[in-house]
Amino acid sequence: MNRYLINLSYIGTRFRGIQRKIDKSAGQFKDPHTVQGVIEEALLKLRPVNEPLLKLSSRTDTGVHALHNTVHVDLQRPNGKPYDSDRITKTLNRAFEKDGQSLRILSTVRVPASFHARLCAKSRTYLYRLAVLKREYARESGREQHPHARFIPIEEHDRCYFLGHSEFDINAFASVARMFEGMHDFRTFMAVAKGNPRQQEAMHSLRRIDQITVERGHTMTAAFNRERTERYYDFWDVRIRGRSFLYRQVRRMVGAWVAAAEGRITERDIYRMLTVPSQNSWCSNVFVAPAYALYLCHVEYDPIDLAFPAAAGESNDGQLSRAIAQS
Repeated sequence: MNRYLINLSYIGTRFRGIQRKIDKSAGQFKDPHTVQGVIEEALLKLRPVNEPLLKLSSRTDTGVHALHNTVHVDLQRPNGKPYDSDRITKTLNRAFEKDGQSLRILSTVRVPASFHARLCAKSRTYLYRLAVLKREYARESGREQHPHARFIPIEEHDRCYFLGHSEFDINAFASVARMFEGMHDFRTFMAVAKGNPRQQEAMHSLRRIDQITVERGHTMTAAFNRERTERYYDFWDVRIRGRSFLYRQVRRMVGAWVAAAEGRITERDIYRMLTVPSQNSWCSNVFVAPAYALYLCHVEYDPIDLAFPAAAGESNDGQLSRAIAQS
């Protein structure tokens, strides 16, 4: 049995998240509507002795995308030898292309049995994309003259959060966002999963955010639409880096920052939500930011965790270099 780290990317629009759902009552263990389910099914094309079962580094919700996510899987080849890593990558990508899946394997690397995709992750970086209607257009009177009511570039559909509030202040957004750096109890910003009302009590909600940046972004439109898009909208990239995050924490934080930037809540409201950790501290006029503008863009590992011990007698320097480049 050998363990493999798989680096992958996907567009989450058509997936019900990354984690496979199992309907035990119906005896159904396959799930073609999740990233995990699709990969596990494709791995069967390698004809391993064992049933492939992915271990996820990071769970993403329905509609959330990944520029770089990771999983690991144990595979036993019939002849007992390791699979060629490039063969795994090519086999999976061919299967995804045939089925029309918005999913790509970036690389596959054989790793030690001690490696775990989730437990060994040192940090995760999320990207949230905003498109803010410029003030000269946002203040136009009459719905027919409001570009946000009639023009959102189709290339950015389900890829970016478009905002048309006339008083949106990106400086206020960045100011309240910086308050979240460091160690905090993020209970206010943790959603409770359906069917698990005691999750909030059971889960430790203390987390550290290492860095939050708000920088100018770019549109992903084609040349035909780009001039019109850039005339109406300013794009902003919000990057949030930390070791781990609570359920829907990033989307709830961004929703609060947007509410502050639009003047629906004050900086004092944000401070209370952050320093009085409770679901009761959540402001009712804050809306959770949509999933489709969120991207998991980097999962980082210590190279030591990816390397085989020197005594193993087998070099994986080339594989390790690719793993570091992709992680």
